Amino acid sequence: MQIFAHRGSSGTRPENTLPAFAEAVRIGVDGIELDVQLTKDQQVIVMHDETVDRTTDGKGAIIDKTLAEIKKLNAGSWFDERYSSTKVPTLKEVVDLLVARNYRGILGIELKTDKEAYPGIEEKVSALMTSQQWPFTYWYSSFNMDTLERIYALEPQTRIDFIMDKADVPPLVFEKTEIQGIHPNIEWVWANAEEIAAFDLAIRPWTVNKKEDVKRCIDCQVTGIFTDFPEMAMDIKRSYRGKK
Repeated sequence: MQIFAHRGSSGTRPENTLPAFAEAVRIGVDGIELDVQLTKDQQVIVMHDETVDRTTDGKGAIIDKTLAEIKKLNAGSWFDERYSSTKVPTLKEVVDLLVARNYRGILGIELKTDKEAYPGIEEKVSALMTSQQWPFTYWYSSFNMDTLERIYALEPQTRIDFIMDKADVPPLVFEKTEIQGIHPNIEWVWANAEEIAAFDLAIRPWTVNKKEDVKRCIDCQVTGIFTDFPEMAMDIKRSYRGKK
């Protein structure tokens, strides 16, 4: 079972920041997940929310701010004062960090277009990711099927997965041949546990933060999990003697 560090090691570092990604690399995770948004001046930054309010000392929508304005914000003190100098990273800064740390796992890039359309974000992300060879593998995911179709048109060779927000989302989209996996709410897995092993697509639920839930996911034979505590999950993966 693959262990993905959800927004980096976000349970122990400020989410979606270079310290969180560096810690995920140190742990030796199978994959790292992050979220991308587009600034007013068309720069791709890494942040989960569409506003800066929750994870910085600023306020307002990302789409209304330039990269320079966002770079002035403190993106770490909300988590712990030790990270008061932490800034919001660009996607380029994150992939440069992964290269510098010789990361060899998977980078999962979630395009956050389910609330803000961010016209052109797919082209900008794809242009960066296809600009060179990387030591790691990268994938795309989104809640937005239109975004996944645009990414597929740009990079038909790159894996794309569909994110499911609610446990009761019907599996109609699974007929789309370009979709290679789903990222469901963990409640979807518990509701469909008996059918998981026979499911055609890869299944990687979010967000699995309890030890017992990590073990249950191993027993259910899901492909992978997203967790805020990747070191805990990696320890369980190595030691758990339940059904593999």
